[in-house]
Amino acid sequence: MATTLSRALCLTLLIGSVVRAAGGHGQDPGQDPARPTFSTESDLVVLHVTVFDRHGDPVPQLTRDVFHVVEDGTPQTISMFSGEDAPVAVGLVVDNSSSMLTRRAMVMAGVMAFAESSKPDDQAFSIVFNEHVRRGLPETVAFTSNATLLQASIAVLPPGGMTALHDAVIAGLDQLDTAERQKHVLVVLSDGEDNASRQREEDMLRRAERSNALIYAVSTARLDSSVGNERLLRKLARGTGGELYTPRTERDVVAAFADIAGKIRRGYTIGYAPTNSAHDGTYRKLIVRALVPGMRPPVVHVRDGYLSPLHADAR
Repeated sequence: MATTLSRALCLTLLIGSVVRAAGGHGQDPGQDPARPTFSTESDLVVLHVTVFDRHGDPVPQLTRDVFHVVEDGTPQTISMFSGEDAPVAVGLVVDNSSSMLTRRAMVMAGVMAFAESSKPDDQAFSIVFNEHVRRGLPETVAFTSNATLLQASIAVLPPGGMTALHDAVIAGLDQLDTAERQKHVLVVLSDGEDNASRQREEDMLRRAERSNALIYAVSTARLDSSVGNERLLRKLARGTGGELYTPRTERDVVAAFADIAGKIRRGYTIGYAPTNSAHDGTYRKLIVRALVPGMRPPVVHVRDGYLSPLHADAR
């Protein structure tokens, strides 16, 4: 018990020293608020697209004209496009329930692999959850680009308790909505089970449909042959254009975090004003293709669709 308390105290002091070094503001000074980001209008649908060849390698340097967007069977006109390595806003949502008691080293190694790939203009935050959902960063810091602070924010609370996955994912998406960066990514580490949320599974999935975030999920279910709910994690990830990782060893978990960190740096951002301009709250099905002359049709990862707003809210 004394060792645990000592570690918690050291981590608390570490966070405090990093915040003081950063000036204690709501955003790290390493981030440049003046850096240009996309200017979106209320009816602009923004999609984050990754393209892979038949070997699973990313396809770089594609141009706007190779992409084709179809919404509910109707072709759309792309009005905004970028293939640049733009800054991203990333949220790490990490299970901190009793099932993680013996996996602290694994979690910290994975977060370190992810954090070390961050760029000065990125915005990052963490959420740790058991039956309670807590922001890992201090109250005075909404986002950070400081890798040390991000790692410490995951480790400050000891594991224990039940699991409120649905509530944690919704909280992460809400936090991402406040970010200034155009590309939003949520990384979820969990076995997919939930036994403590106030929000239902349907509420979480519907909230994901309303966001423009890519969700990557890393399942811990196969580490100890626990039941878990990988079906839910797969649905959550693939529905947003992300991916589910199913590691079997702790080393695989760390590799998954590193792979995700690389993937969010690749890809393309596409925007279009839908021909169906009704704000009726309906689900719009999306198909995005990349037709590259002289190349087999590549695999395109993008969200399945989105929920149109009931009024002129930004998507």
